[in-house]
Amino acid sequence: MSFTGRCACGAVTATITAEAPVAVRQCWCHQCQKVASGGSTNNAIFPAESVTVSGALGQHGYTAPSGNSLTQYFCPQCGTAVMAQSSGRMHLRTFRLGFLDPGHGLVPDTVIWTAEAPEWAQVDDRGNAYADQGPPPAAPVGQ
Repeated sequence: MSFTGRCACGAVTATITAEAPVAVRQCWCHQCQKVASGGSTNNAIFPAESVTVSGALGQHGYTAPSGNSLTQYFCPQCGTAVMAQSSGRMHLRTFRLGFLDPGHGLVPDTVIWTAEAPEWAQVDDRGNAYADQGPPPAAPVGQ
């Protein structure tokens, strides 16, 4: 299976040739809450070599609690969040589920940074949950 995605205005598109993501996570860290206007982000992590992005991207970088640099990419025309890149995991790209085209069928099975979730948050308890970053996603085969 492959995945495609596009921003709200169509200026940024992506094709992902991976058969499946390395991980699908929901994140409640404070930075993700800012990006998501108060809620969590929902993300699918793919091997970088399986990703092709077309169109101009805006970016914003910061230092994550891990000490790694995290860069958030978005469409500069419509503001749609596209993906993130961690300096600690250059072999991976983290795409926002909302950027991916409908029908992808991906559901977060891990929730991270629950310690930073607001008390009103509805934290999904069907999968693994971690108060902090939790274990890193598995490396793609051959890495």
